[in-house]
Amino acid sequence: MRAGPWAAVRWARRLPRPRRLRARLTAGLVALLTLSCAAVGVAAVVELGGFLTGRLDQQLHDVGPRFPASLEHGLIPSDHDGDEHGDTRKQSAGTFGARLVSGTVTNVAVVRPRSDSTDLSAPLDERDRHMLAAVPTDGRGHSVHLSSLGGYRVMATTGLDGDVLITGLPLEPVEAAVHRLELVAAVVFGAALAVTGVAGALWVRWSLLPLSRVAATATRVSELPLASGEVVLPSRAPESDPRSEVGRVATAFNRMLGHVEDALTKRHASEERLRSFAADASHELRTPVASVRGHAELALLHPGPVPAEVTRALERIAAESARMGEMVDDLLLLARLDAGRPLERRPVDLTRLVLDAVTDARAAGPEHRWTLELPEEPVTVTGDEHRLHQMLANLLANARLHTPVGTKVTIALETEGTTAVLTVHDDGPGVPDDIQPGVFERFTRADHRRRPENRGGGAGLGLAIVAAVTEAHGGTVRLASRPGSTTFTVDLPAAE
Repeated sequence: MRAGPWAAVRWARRLPRPRRLRARLTAGLVALLTLSCAAVGVAAVVELGGFLTGRLDQQLHDVGPRFPASLEHGLIPSDHDGDEHGDTRKQSAGTFGARLVSGTVTNVAVVRPRSDSTDLSAPLDERDRHMLAAVPTDGRGHSVHLSSLGGYRVMATTGLDGDVLITGLPLEPVEAAVHRLELVAAVVFGAALAVTGVAGALWVRWSLLPLSRVAATATRVSELPLASGEVVLPSRAPESDPRSEVGRVATAFNRMLGHVEDALTKRHASEERLRSFAADASHELRTPVASVRGHAELALLHPGPVPAEVTRALERIAAESARMGEMVDDLLLLARLDAGRPLERRPVDLTRLVLDAVTDARAAGPEHRWTLELPEEPVTVTGDEHRLHQMLANLLANARLHTPVGTKVTIALETEGTTAVLTVHDDGPGVPDDIQPGVFERFTRADHRRRPENRGGGAGLGLAIVAAVTEAHGGTVRLASRPGSTTFTVDLPAAE
């Protein structure tokens, strides 16, 4: 028995709940109206039943025990207007009478409808006799249910001979009136609930229309690419009465959009200035860097004797100027890609590019174990061959420079539907977790984690160029790394 309420609660929790505010408000309104209608209906039914039952009790009190008193000798006169013992022909149809002596029913009679006769042989079973014997003689009405006659309202009084006289009137009219009221209430309240539900849904929808417009505007804003570039926010949400909750929400939301738009505009202007500076600086640095490198190489070709220290210094100048030149070229490439300058668009045999890039990587890092997995058919993409080769070279250089000697590097190329998938996997120490979220950002370095002996590695632009070139070709690049397994995956649209 204890599990019953908890089972009901669990069952109610499993019921589907409306998720939208409009549906919740409508459901709440209908639920409250249902409770109100149910309370009114129950109160009306109970009140009507009590009122009609009270009328029956009053009729029983007015009739008194005259009818059951006439059953004392088992004979009911029917050929005269009655005597001092009772007038049976004036009893209403269905009137019940019973006489009990010492708790035993001795006489029973029922006035049949549409007849002046009275049935002296009303059948009663043992249960009915015990029920009649249990009726208290307090002069008040009590409800009983007789097996062959149905529900009755009975009143028991003590006769002059010490017997018990029971008079009863049928409850059928009361029950019929109550049932009719229940039916009428169910129909009326059901129709009212249906009409109120539809009207309430329309009213709630109209009332929440400004909030729906705010939500639509917020949805459009959430779909905008806000990470970079120039952002044009959509039109503001329409404002309603500022004294209402929805109006205050719309006003605050529009004010927030204004602040966001100002911040994005300032950020874009800053990015443009930085991009322009990087492009201009890179372009201007190419000439002096090339000049320094050229003079260093020219000095190394001097035929006369040169001290070893000077030779070493010139070699370092040449090497660092070459490294600086590569960095300048990388910065200039990133600036051009950021500016959205168009790349070449022609069919490129990606299989051949992978073969060439792996050959170059094997020559640059013979201490690594290089493995190549290529499909039987060539994989072709549309794009800039030089930039794609640079992207491949940067991926392989990253695996070579940031893993210890003897690391196995596997390069795989395959086609999945309309996508060319390139993966570069190594079994090195992996990329640290705190570096992974920004591994494709510029100047991100983790040399001391991946390969301690390479602390003076690159400037952290290699993977940024990989991401920029891949994005410029309409593809994506992602990283999955843990200790002992690092995989870079590049997805490019395959050429039709």
